[in-house]
Amino acid sequence: MSLRYLSFGYAEDTDGTGSMEAVASTWPERAPAVHAEVVRVLDWAHAQFPGRRGPLDEGFDWDYDLHGLLEYTAPQVLLYDEAARAVTVLADPPGKPRHTVTLSLSGSAEFCDAFRREFGLDEE
Repeated sequence: MSLRYLSFGYAEDTDGTGSMEAVASTWPERAPAVHAEVVRVLDWAHAQFPGRRGPLDEGFDWDYDLHGLLEYTAPQVLLYDEAARAVTVLADPPGKPRHTVTLSLSGSAEFCDAFRREFGLDEE
């Protein structure tokens, strides 16, 4: 199953526990598409490993962490005044916000293998 916005990186520790993290940063009109991909990933995980989500150190097979951030930027014009040996800043009003979503998953070797197959992590 391909994803357009979420591109996961994969890492594994010495005991076989894996972690996958994706960050997507888009304009507001693309945020619903990113959220739909998050739903697709988490729906898959819950369906394939039902009742097995929780802290790995307590014996569960997988867990996740999901965060969002809304960022506004304000362009600036910087002017150097040679006589005053100073910089003047002219700030424009904030522009369109960027929506950033971070989805991190961790899991057992079984979960990570299934996840990597399902979302094509080994194909990149």
